Amino acid sequence: MAELAALDPRMADLWRRAGTPDLRFREPGFATLLRVIVGQQLSVKAAATIWDRLEAACDPLTPAGFRALDDETLRAIGFSRQKTAYGRGLAEALGAGALDLDRVGSAPDEDAIAELVAFKGLGRWTAECYLLFAHGRPDVWPADDLALATATRRLLGHEARPAGKAMRELGEAWRPLRSAAARLLWHAYGRAAI
Repeated sequence: MAELAALDPRMADLWRRAGTPDLRFREPGFATLLRVIVGQQLSVKAAATIWDRLEAACDPLTPAGFRALDDETLRAIGFSRQKTAYGRGLAEALGAGALDLDRVGSAPDEDAIAELVAFKGLGRWTAECYLLFAHGRPDVWPADDLALATATRRLLGHEARPAGKAMRELGEAWRPLRSAAARLLWHAYGRAAI
């Protein structure tokens, strides 16, 4: 945060107002990547509810354990048909060795993202969030995140919420610390400090 604050006085001010974000890290692997899929296009609260139900139904949460859950059980947990397909596809890819998360974890950011997005249901946002939270990558910017875009708009005083290409361009101001910027902006957004 100190390096980010030195890079951009707006971030320094936001850090003073919002405080230091918690470092939320998750263990790399199937469960964390599936958790990011669960969170796609859902509020944090809704995703947490679904996740808690899944963990109660499948302990330990492994690719084989997830594949063993039938569609009716996954629907009761809160999985949509689409997320059920994505989760099953991920579990099958890992089980068959078609996706190697150890290799993803050691690859450069863009190579890791490219490998992840090759699988149905794993878009750029999912890949970036996985790299940020499971691998602690220092320069990942999930530009398609709605809360991040809203917080960025507020920080910069823009009228409209930036999306896609505009968010990627705005994030360049915080390179090579875009992950720290994302964490601070999410933290400030969640605390209504921005």
